[in-house]
Formats: sequence, structure tokens, C-alpha cells
Amino acid sequence: MMGVGKSTIGKSLAEKLSFKFIDVDKLIELREGCSINNIFINKSENYFRRIEKIISLQQLKRSKSVISLGGGAFLNKTIRRKVKNSSISFWLDVDVNGLVKRLSKTKKKRPLLFKKNLKNTINKIYLERKRTYSEADFRIKCNYLRPAIIVTKILNLYEKSGNKI
Repeated sequence: MMGVGKSTIGKSLAEKLSFKFIDVDKLIELREGCSINNIFINKSENYFRRIEKIISLQQLKRSKSVISLGGGAFLNKTIRRKVKNSSISFWLDVDVNGLVKRLSKTKKKRPLLFKKNLKNTINKIYLERKRTYSEADFRIKCNYLRPAIIVTKILNLYEKSGNKI
């Protein structure tokens, strides 16, 4: 979900593992030469989702990488299947009130949050996505945890899953 700290946590985790950090949203912006917000406005959400699928599937072929998928990428069945077959996935879960608090402070323009009632919009998106997000291998409730604690939890789960660092 947007605003949970995927990039912050991902960068720190990749550093601890000596892996490469890949932010799919950043790769899309580099490829398109503009922000995701502008892609939504000028080319459509469908166009964005097609590019997101192509780039996500390419990146999921990499090894020794921590990949931050966009908030909607895991909803795509093909991406989700590839993640399940080739990766260990973590759902960084923040409740709606926490998301509202975080996203109301951000300067980053998020194309799905142009609505006037931020809490209702976030709640709707969260409820629509929650069931699919629950298909991740692990769920970490992040509401009151500092990034370092979240990274430690992920590392512990990663090791317990049979992967050695």
C-alpha cells in the first residue's frame, strides 16, 4: 500500500543483506521521463499498469535484490504469481488511520489520492486491496514500529524461511 515505507524499508533491508535495491516506481519514472502522477494524467492508469507489469516482471527475474513493487502491482495476477514463485514477499501493513496521518503529510503527489476526503479514499483502497495483500508470504504490522525494527523483523523472517544471509 502506498505510504507504508516500502522504499525506506527496502533500501535499509537491501543494505543489510548486501543486495541491490530496486524501486519499480522509480524505474517507471526513469523510463517514461516523468512522474507517475503525470503518467496517470497524460497517458492513463491503464497505460501505467501495463508499464508497471513489464518492469515488475523484468525485475523479479533478478537475484540478490530487494524489490519495492508499487502499491497496486501485487494486485496484478501475473505479477503476484511471479512473486509467489520466485520471491519471498512481505506485506508492510499500516492501518487506515496511520496511512491517513502519513499521506496527509507527504508532498509526493499520488494519483489515486486526488479525492477530497482522504480518509474515505484510503479506506476504500485499503479494503479493496487487503485480501490480495494477505497473499504475501509474511505480514508485518508497521503502525508503531520504527524502520530499523521492521527491517530486523524482515531479516528474521527471511532467515527462518530457509534463506541464509
